[in-house]
Amino acid sequence: MPRPSPRPALRFSTQTLLLQLAVVLLVVLLSAAVHAWLTYERAGDEAEAQALTLARTVASDPSVRADVLAISRQEGTPPAAQLAAGPLMATAEAARTRTGALFVVITDDTGLRLAHPDPARLGEQVSTDPTEALAGREVTTRNTGTLGPSAGAKVPVYAPDSSAVVGEVSVGYSMETVSQSVAQDVGPVALTAAGALLAGVLGSFLLRRRLRRLTLGLEPEEISTLVHDQVAVLQGVDEGVIGVSADGRISVFNAAAQRLLGQEDLAGTRWEDAPVPDQLKALTEPGAGSASPSAVELVAGERVLVASARKALHRREDLGWVLMLRDRTELQQLTRQLDAVGTMSTALRAQRHEFANQLHTIAGFMSIGQHQQAREYLARLAATGPLKFPVDQAELLQDPYLQAFVGAKGVEADERGVALRIGPETLVRGQVTAAQDVTTVLGNLIDNAVNAAVAGTGTPRWVEVEVMDEPGDDGGTLHVVVADSGDGLAPGTDTEAIFAEGFTTVSGPVRAGGGQGFGLALVRQLARRRGGDVRLLEPGTPGGPGAVFMASLPGTTAAAKDSRGNDGAGKDDHGR
Repeated sequence: MPRPSPRPALRFSTQTLLLQLAVVLLVVLLSAAVHAWLTYERAGDEAEAQALTLARTVASDPSVRADVLAISRQEGTPPAAQLAAGPLMATAEAARTRTGALFVVITDDTGLRLAHPDPARLGEQVSTDPTEALAGREVTTRNTGTLGPSAGAKVPVYAPDSSAVVGEVSVGYSMETVSQSVAQDVGPVALTAAGALLAGVLGSFLLRRRLRRLTLGLEPEEISTLVHDQVAVLQGVDEGVIGVSADGRISVFNAAAQRLLGQEDLAGTRWEDAPVPDQLKALTEPGAGSASPSAVELVAGERVLVASARKALHRREDLGWVLMLRDRTELQQLTRQLDAVGTMSTALRAQRHEFANQLHTIAGFMSIGQHQQAREYLARLAATGPLKFPVDQAELLQDPYLQAFVGAKGVEADERGVALRIGPETLVRGQVTAAQDVTTVLGNLIDNAVNAAVAGTGTPRWVEVEVMDEPGDDGGTLHVVVADSGDGLAPGTDTEAIFAEGFTTVSGPVRAGGGQGFGLALVRQLARRRGGDVRLLEPGTPGGPGAVFMASLPGTTAAAKDSRGNDGAGKDDHGR
C-alpha cells in the first residue's frame, strides 16, 4: 500500500498568528491575575487597618478597661452565662454589629475569652496566640480561627490607672468579605482584559495579513532559497541587472551593472537621483511599459551597451522594473574591423579586372617581343601601384595600411558619387601600430563626411582627408582632418551636442548596416581614452563647404624601418 502523504505543516504566517495569539492571551491572563492579586492584597490591608482602628477604639473604652481589670483581679473566670449577659459582651457585640466585623473578642490577661460572638466559647482560651498583644504590642494578623479565615488586629487593654496590660481586644474581618470585594472589582478587570485580548487578536490578524503581503505569500524556506538563487544568478551572469522597486528605489544593482556603468552599488538610491544615463531612466517613465519592450543602445563611459526594461509583476501586483544591460563594446569593435575588411575586400574585387588587364597587357608585350615597352609599363606600375584606387593624391599616404584602407573607402565613396581625395598637407612618416583604433576613428569620420556630401546640395561632391603624424617618445600621434562638400550643421546647433550619443542629422539610413547617432560619440571616447580628442573645427555653411572635424590619436604610430632595420626618421618628407 502506498504510504499516506505527510500532513502539511502549518504555514509560517499561521504559525506566527497562533504564536501571537498565545502571547497576547498569556499577557492578558498574567496581567489580570496580577491585578486581582494586588486588589486582594489591598483589600486585605484595608481590612487589617480597619480592624486595628476598631480594636483600638474598643480597647480604649474606659468601661471596657475597668471591666477587664475587675475580671482579671478575680480568682477564676466568671461562668459563660454571666459573661454573656455582662457589659463586655454587650459592648463587643455592639461594635461588631455596627462595623460588620467577623468578630470582636475581649480576653483577660491570660487569654481567656470575656466576649465572643459565639457565647458557647466564652471562658475558653483564644485559638490564636495572644502573646504579642498581652506584651503591650499592637499586631495585625491574617489567620484562620474558629470563625474561619480573617484579617484582623490585636490591641492590648491597659488598666485605667496604669500602663499594666490586663487583657486584649482582637478584631477580625472575614476574608470571604474581602474576596467578595475583589470579585466586584473583577468585572471591570475582565472587561479590560477581554478588550485587550480582542485588540491583540485584531492586531495579530492585521500583522499576519501584512506579513503575507510583504513576503508575497512565500514561506521562510522559499524566501531563503530565492535569496540564494538571486545571489547566484545576479552575481554569476555577465549581463547587468538593475531592479527598481515600485516606490522608485533601486533594489538590485549587481556587480555586472556596477562594472558596465562604472558605478558603486546604488542599491537603496532613488532611481530618479541615480547617476545613470538618461536613456535608462527614460525606459521606466510612465507609459513605457505599455509598449512591447525594445532594446536601446547607449554609450556609458568607454562601453557601448544595449539596455532593455520590463515590468515586474507578481499576481497582478506591481513590483517595479527590471533593466538588463548587455555589453556590445567588443561586438562593436569586431563589427568595425569586419566593416573595414569588407570595405577593403569590396575595393579589391572592384579592382580585380583592372589588375587582370594589366597582366594581360604585360603578357602581350612579351609575346610580341616588345621588351622595352614591357619594362616601361612595369616601371609606371611600380610608381603608381598595381591597383589604382579612385583617391586623388593617394600616393601621399606612405603607410600601406592607411593607403589600403583609405583607398577602399574611396571605392565605396566613388560608388555613391563622392570623390575622396587626400589633402596636400598629408604627411605620414611612421607606420600605424594601432590599426583597430585608427580604423574606427578614420572610418567613422569618412563615413559621416560621405553621408553629408551625399545629402548636401553642393556639387561636385567630395570628401578631403588630411593625415599627419607627430613623433613621440611613447609612440607617434596621428592627426586626422576630414572635410566634405555637404551643407554643414544647421544654424544654432550645439557643437558639443553632436558628440552625444543618439545625435544625428540624417533622417534615414544612408548605408546598409550603419546605425546613426553613435559614431561621433564612440570615436571621441576612443580618442580621449588614448589621451587625444575629436573636435569640430568648422561647422560649415549651407551649400558647402561642410563641417570640418579633427581627430588626434596619440600612441598609434611608430617610426618606419628601412630594409636594413634602421628607422626612417632621417628620410625626406616622402620617405626617399
